[in-house]
This record gives sequence, C-alpha cells and structure tokens, in this order.
Amino acid sequence: MSLFKKLFSKEKKESLDKGLEKTKTSFFSKLSKAVAGKSTVDADVLDELEEILVSSDVGVTTTLKIIDRIEARVAKDKYLGTDELQRILREEIASLLSESNHGNETEFVVPTSHKPHVIMVVGVNGVGKTTTIGKLASQFKKAGKSVVLGAADTFRAAAIDQLQIWADRVDVPIVRQEMGSDPASVSFDTLQSAKASNADVVIIDTAGRLHNKINLMTELTKIKRVMQKVVPDAPHEVLLVIDGSTGQNAFEQAKQFTLATEVTALAVTKLDGTAKGGVVIGISDQFNIPVKYIGVGEGIDDLQVFNKVEFVNSFFK
Repeated sequence: MSLFKKLFSKEKKESLDKGLEKTKTSFFSKLSKAVAGKSTVDADVLDELEEILVSSDVGVTTTLKIIDRIEARVAKDKYLGTDELQRILREEIASLLSESNHGNETEFVVPTSHKPHVIMVVGVNGVGKTTTIGKLASQFKKAGKSVVLGAADTFRAAAIDQLQIWADRVDVPIVRQEMGSDPASVSFDTLQSAKASNADVVIIDTAGRLHNKINLMTELTKIKRVMQKVVPDAPHEVLLVIDGSTGQNAFEQAKQFTLATEVTALAVTKLDGTAKGGVVIGISDQFNIPVKYIGVGEGIDDLQVFNKVEFVNSFFK
C-alpha cells in the first residue's frame, strides 16, 4: 500500500478528494445520524447502514456482501462499538475491492507488445465519452506517447466537431469524414494513418445509440472486422464510458453494453458533481470488467487511472 501512496501524486490525491467530496459528505452525514445515541453495532444500526449504502448507489448485491461481512465481525465481537464502525466499513470495502486484480495502477500506460495500441470507445450520448477520449489523449501524450483520434461517431455532426475541438486542444491528429459516412471506413482510415505515422495509441470514438442492441452490435462488429484488416488483433481494448452521476442507470448501461459488445474496461465519469460515487464500489465489485478510469472533475487532468487503495482512502478520509 505504501508503494501506491508514494506513486500517487499530491495533485492527483487532492483532485480525487475534491471529486468525492459530495459523496463522502452525504454518506457520512447519514452514517452519523444512524449511530447517534447508540454505543454498539446492533441489528438496527446494520439495517440503517444497508439503507445508506443502497441510497449511495453501491448497489443491492454489493451492499448485502458488505453487510454480511460486518455481521460476521459483529458475531465474533458482541460489543463492537459504533465508534469502530467506520474503520470496519473501510476495511471491508477495501477487502471487497481488492478481490479483483484490477484497479491499483497509478499511471496511464499502454502495452509495448504491439503498436499501435487500439482503443475503441463506446457509451451512450451524454455520458462524457468525447471528453474522456480528449482527456485520455492528453494523458497519453504527457506520458510521451503519440496519439491518433478517429471520429467514427458519424451519426452526429456535433460528435465529430467535439472530437475535433479536443484534437486541436491536445494537439493530436484526427481522422474524420463527413457526417453520415461509414464508421468502419473512418476506423480503417484512422488505423492506416496511425500505422503510417508509427503512432503508439489510436482512440476510436463510436456512436452512442443503444435503442437497438442488434444494430449497435452489428455496427461495432463491422468496425472491428474492418480495423482488423489493418491491425489484425484490433481493438486491443473496448472502453465503455458510463456516467457515475446517474447511479443505478450506470449499472443498467453497463449491463446493456456488455450484452451488445465485448467490453474490456470501464471509465466512470462525472463523480465530482454527484453524491452517487458509491456506484464505483458496486460496479467494480459486480462486473467482471475492470474500472480503469474515473472522472473526478472538469479539468483536463481530472481523469484518473482508478486506484482502489486511493479511492477507499479518499472516501474514508
């Protein structure tokens, strides 16, 4: 744990603390009320805690796991004090999150085993998909990597223009065509351009429609197939962006997209504007897909690699 603390910069830590402030304030004010006037952790306190975790969008399944673990500890120590509840809760959430092998990175890295590293980004409109792509491009560039963006969300002119703004802001090349063009064609051109320039990373934006999973699946499958004509094992990563501020709806989006395509990583955005930050705990626990990035602010550096140790430390600070 000390290694992660050392690698996690002061600026990142402050950004994470600030981004989780609303969630933390809401959660701990409810917890204080639940234990007011009580000295030991009893059934009533656990019932209240269950309600607090669910209302913080941790999710029912994950909440029940946490409550079961705390109940087991209460059974061992009949006189467990409410003053110890926060410490125990912290330990059990940290333990739950550490059971998957993901989420303890601190830096934006790409594999060196292949080049370019191709990331296809999916997610419904409005979740912060394009912003996440722009911030990712910025972070990879800061890490010394060359990046090419592909504007394959060709169904909305605004999506192409938005990505162009980010490409200009970060100063990375973008491959784009006119609105209504074939997304697979844009992806093909992007990968050809990236190979020609010996780029390290390619990030492809895709359309954010989910009203028809069959159409979405067909489209994403076609994009993958066409990309593989240029880079045989592309995409190396399918990143699903979900809006943390939507709470339980974020779970639903994750479910729907994982049915529509093979998602390999998650980015949870907009955690700074909500008290629903507990959604990260639930999503990290329930999906066999790692939460790789979290958005904790509007600044270009406020997209962070998800580090479970630091997340729990900030949550319980």
